[in-house]
Amino acid sequence: MRKAIKAAFFGLISMAFVGSAIADITFVSWGGAYTASQQKAYIDTWSKGSGVTVENYNGGLGEIKAQVEAGNVTWDVVDVLPDQAITGCDEGLFAKVDQSSFLSDLVVPPVSDCVVPQIFWAYTAFYDKAAFPGKKPKNIKDFFDVKKFPGKRGIHTWANALIEMALVADGVKASKVYDVMSTPEGIDRAFAKLDTIKDHVVFWSAGSKPLELVSSGEVVMALAYNGRIGAAILSEGKGFEYIWDATVLEQEYLVAIKGGNEAEALEFMAHASSAESNAEQAKYIPYGPMRKSSIGIIKKGEPWFVKEGGNIDILPHMPTTPKVLKRAVVADPVWWADNGAEIHERFGAWKGS
Repeated sequence: MRKAIKAAFFGLISMAFVGSAIADITFVSWGGAYTASQQKAYIDTWSKGSGVTVENYNGGLGEIKAQVEAGNVTWDVVDVLPDQAITGCDEGLFAKVDQSSFLSDLVVPPVSDCVVPQIFWAYTAFYDKAAFPGKKPKNIKDFFDVKKFPGKRGIHTWANALIEMALVADGVKASKVYDVMSTPEGIDRAFAKLDTIKDHVVFWSAGSKPLELVSSGEVVMALAYNGRIGAAILSEGKGFEYIWDATVLEQEYLVAIKGGNEAEALEFMAHASSAESNAEQAKYIPYGPMRKSSIGIIKKGEPWFVKEGGNIDILPHMPTTPKVLKRAVVADPVWWADNGAEIHERFGAWKGS
């Protein structure tokens, strides 16, 4: 009997030590290849990763707010867009984070006190090399020049990035775009530039559509998410070419929900936001790390992108390399939060006119 009690005692101790090495958190993201890259880069490399449950959602703060207000938080770490990060932090839905370990290493300052850095994704112009056997488009001006490069253009059905790109195509420096956009004359200028391609556009709303449009020849150039373009090139062998000029960078962050398992959530976020983890994600999807030092890690490790039959150099496909950053527009989520409704209404009227 004494031996049985002793065995049970040590068994409980053993279970306690095992339990202490396993996190009990739920990580929520957008699904698909993107979440798969996070699983491999963040969760599988974390010492407590075996205890992380992964769920998908469609964005927004509705479910998060409902959980917090009900006092029944089942999500712990969530992948959020910058406007949601700002609003959620202001409304007390997210835990504040000690940002001292990464603040000086970011491409842009964090949008709120509740976030840790993850990736940039980008709106990027591209084309199929086969469509231009001679002279090829090189910059965003060429995208808007239907005389020099005849043919249809594929553009999305909302205004974000189109306004910025139109202004750069009209001669505004990437670094000055939001200064110009903050004036009525600047917005008029952007729409005037959009008018130059209005009779030559095919609209898309699903992320896979611009690649289909370019592949079929229905359009000669299109705007798309850089990750989609990169995946087609790296994994499918497509002959696409980027036009990195005026690519518009959008931010993506991780937050911890208040009232959940905050301690474990913040520990996981510290791991996921490290320079090494930010770089690790680029092995599986061509989005750009928000941490500057991650690019150096990738550069030293090339070929980096994991592919059966041999890895591939990923840096030419990254939207946050120094070469691309010099020509990129970093989207301003605060500007769009303040002005987006009016711009989207005008853009809707432009599409229908």
